Amino acid sequence: MSDPIDFYFDFSSPYGYFAAARIDFVVAPFGRDVRWHPILLGPAMDKSGNQPLIKQPAKGDYSVHDWERLARFMDLPWALPDPFPIATVRTARAFYWISETQPDCAKPFAMAAYRAYFGDGAAINDADVVADIAAGVGLDRQAVSDAIETPEIKQRLRDEVDAALARGVFGSPFVIVDGEPFWGADRFWMIKRWLKSGGW
Repeated sequence: MSDPIDFYFDFSSPYGYFAAARIDFVVAPFGRDVRWHPILLGPAMDKSGNQPLIKQPAKGDYSVHDWERLARFMDLPWALPDPFPIATVRTARAFYWISETQPDCAKPFAMAAYRAYFGDGAAINDADVVADIAAGVGLDRQAVSDAIETPEIKQRLRDEVDAALARGVFGSPFVIVDGEPFWGADRFWMIKRWLKSGGW
């Protein structure tokens, strides 16, 4: 059995949103599982010297247009949130707690959080909003609220971010297939070819 594919993303990343909607479907024909790793782009950008696309001249305007176009193409709910981007610490913590305690709910929670932010403009780093999203996928609201403030889950997120940076992750989405890194939602065609051929 081949090793799982690692999928890194930030809940405040539009391209992460689009990639999350497709990544499992892209690799399913190859019999590969996908491990989802929410990270925080702030530390990654600090290390790489990058800044959010929305803040970059010319590229920012293009990106807004591209996100709108890609959402239409993929038939996904979309409205640029305000504020954007945001820190998504509590959302990521919730994901890791859910993945430990009720793993079958982790990916549905992630997609619900993405849709809440980019579809409805919800403040997904607010503890009450995170708990509401979790309840919407069948989880105990109070248990999630309590869990995201525990030292253990806070440390889990820090460890995950550190591990991602150590692997060279610098953006969202970022996929690693058998040690081979692919950055960006526009690399899925290449990931499929890599999986089919075993690399080149």
